[in-house]
Amino acid sequence: MSNSFATIPDDGTPLRVVVVGAGGMGRAWLNAVEVSPLVELAGIVDLDLAAASAGAAAVGRPVPVGTGTARLAADVGAQAVINVTVPAAHHPVTTEALAAGLPVLGEKPVASTLAQGMSLAAAAELSGQLFMVSQSRRYNPQLFAAKRLASSIGNVGIVSADFFKAPRFGGFRDAMEHPLLLDMAIHQFDMARFLLDADPVSVFCEEYNPSWSWYRGDAAATAIFEMSGGERFVFTGSWCSPGLETSWNAAWRISGEHGSVIWDGDNEPLVESAAAYREPVGELESEDPGQEIAGALVDFVSALRTGATPMGQVHQNIMSLAMVESAVLSASSGKRVMVDALLEESYAQCLAAERNPEVLEILRSWPTVRAALVAEPSRLP
Repeated sequence: MSNSFATIPDDGTPLRVVVVGAGGMGRAWLNAVEVSPLVELAGIVDLDLAAASAGAAAVGRPVPVGTGTARLAADVGAQAVINVTVPAAHHPVTTEALAAGLPVLGEKPVASTLAQGMSLAAAAELSGQLFMVSQSRRYNPQLFAAKRLASSIGNVGIVSADFFKAPRFGGFRDAMEHPLLLDMAIHQFDMARFLLDADPVSVFCEEYNPSWSWYRGDAAATAIFEMSGGERFVFTGSWCSPGLETSWNAAWRISGEHGSVIWDGDNEPLVESAAAYREPVGELESEDPGQEIAGALVDFVSALRTGATPMGQVHQNIMSLAMVESAVLSASSGKRVMVDALLEESYAQCLAAERNPEVLEILRSWPTVRAALVAEPSRLP
């Protein structure tokens, strides 16, 4: 098993990228690319050529457009792809790019399902290219500061995140089966993994829908995760809670052996610990990850230039989607869900659905799913 990825030496020029997907989030990425000195927008891809052309017009300068990722990337000499398509298109677009020898930075989630995510992890191994998922809310200096402060309170026992908002999106979210868990909670689930340096073991989750909710599916949920270090992560959230709303990042408490850290999601975190106890806070002391998608873009380019493993590398990122799927399964079944059982079930689905024999061979070489996903990636020169 190899999770290696090739690097692109820094020749002093920006990395040439193609953005795939010219919808609302695609426009945000186009803007991030345009203002970054690290990358150069080489083209825009969308199945709707008019949307791609509109994206180019919004950039305000001539940009090549097309409907095929690999073809346009080859035509314009692109070195990487940013995949901002809808989740259902993540697997085919990323597969195409990796097969063409192009590293990919993709929007969350890694894919529509865990099975498709595993296929993409194996495809990345096969291609030797980096596939990184942008979990944009990890890129927050205050979150890094909270993690740094948490290292001063001894062993952590519980992390809680409270998320209460009342957005009226309209459109597809209003009709989703599990709008909060599927469309939003992955951010907090992924942030908890970052804060704890731990992965999910099991979850019990309840979903519900207040009588005044304007969503068809359940817009509120509480989930209790057991994490691999023995900690508990408790998420309580609602998308139909007007008044005194929390940050989009949620409101956090990290409770440890010698104290606690709180973070309201928008301001600097606070810590209170026993006066006689303090451990060194380590290398996070001065680390600045950048902000949201701009930070993810810097991390992606830095990984390709230096070989450093970025946050969101596909193998480890799949565990964030596993938290979402296991929470949905628990809420639907009314039972505690063991994450390894879900991983193995998804792995079997992946093997049955995979049509590329070389990808299938890699998948079959995995000793266990968890071992394949949590292994430390290596780098190719």
